[in-house]
Amino acid sequence: MKEAIFRSILDNDFYKFTMQNCVVKLFPNARARYGFINRGGHEFPEGFDKALQEVIDEMKGLQLSDAEKRYLAQTCPYIDPSYLDFLQGYRYDPEEVSITQLGTDLKVVIEGLWYRTILWEVPILAAICECYYRMCGTERLGDDAVAQIARDKIEYYNRIQVRIAEFGTRRRHSARAHELVTASLKKYGGKAYTGTSNVDLAHRFQLKPIGTHAHEWFMFHGAKYGFKVANTMALQHWVNVYRGDLGIALSDTFTTKFFFECFDKMFAKLFDGVRHDSGDPLDFADKAIAHYKRLGIDSREKTIIFSDGLNPEKVAEIAEHCRGRIKVSFGIGTDFTNDVGLERLNIVIKMLEARPASEPWTPVVKISDEPSKHTGDPAMLRLAKAFLHIG
Repeated sequence: MKEAIFRSILDNDFYKFTMQNCVVKLFPNARARYGFINRGGHEFPEGFDKALQEVIDEMKGLQLSDAEKRYLAQTCPYIDPSYLDFLQGYRYDPEEVSITQLGTDLKVVIEGLWYRTILWEVPILAAICECYYRMCGTERLGDDAVAQIARDKIEYYNRIQVRIAEFGTRRRHSARAHELVTASLKKYGGKAYTGTSNVDLAHRFQLKPIGTHAHEWFMFHGAKYGFKVANTMALQHWVNVYRGDLGIALSDTFTTKFFFECFDKMFAKLFDGVRHDSGDPLDFADKAIAHYKRLGIDSREKTIIFSDGLNPEKVAEIAEHCRGRIKVSFGIGTDFTNDVGLERLNIVIKMLEARPASEPWTPVVKISDEPSKHTGDPAMLRLAKAFLHIG
């Protein structure tokens, strides 16, 4: 009998729960539609849709335990008890997920109330990865080797005196590999290791769950309020809910240039820093530092979280470039959780459309600093670019 991929409803990224908390409060009637994007053009074996459906069906039995609820209450005091009560009653509904396969092509669509469907993205991506490796008959490196690779990397990060969080749930090789990596990072991480985005592993290893919000938070606001005010409304709503906690703002949903036009002195002071997720990281650092300087804010008191396709070489280069100019930290995903001797999958699930309460379905877009990361309806992308004067 195959081992279950998911054993806890908290086997998900922290920002999914922090965003869900906001959606429950602010947009309880909004609906969302998400779609799977196979960026790497991977070919899925025959019967993959059925194997993935079995995993999805099993997830309806997951529920928040009393111990997990106590952990969240103690570790995340900025999340109020009403949300934890809600989460304890939440159950995944497989009817919200449609899976089809044509030849080697896979199609996954998620649709329903946003506050419910928001939790599906990360575990479905993790399930796709694990099912793929199982069904393709590939053998990863042994447990000791996987743990040693993680140890070597975190010890290197310790030597160069940087702070690292692990962000690798979505494209991990498997739940087992993820657990091996987490154990190694905790044992050997020292001052370098700050925690994990995976809430289940944070609970089991007594770590800090790391994360704030994702692109979909800003994408939805673009659909509801319009592109011009999407960043402003998304940031303001975040502040209204968390009152200064969870203060790292994601910067590149509608390009970094436009983000900094909206990130005025109020937000720059309220937020602890910003997250970089696309484009040249050194250029981004220079722009962030210059932006704080223009506003009369000491950039050395602020933080950039870098999280775009990092490896030890890139981390070292970024850290040296920023040293003494601004605080930095790094969120490393696949390079930790899927460095097992096999091809890494390049896959994502993105919100495609949103339906704010009593309004029609509206395509949502992401205009990244890296053109290959643009997502959304082509016509709406063109409209957004023209409206925001993006070349």
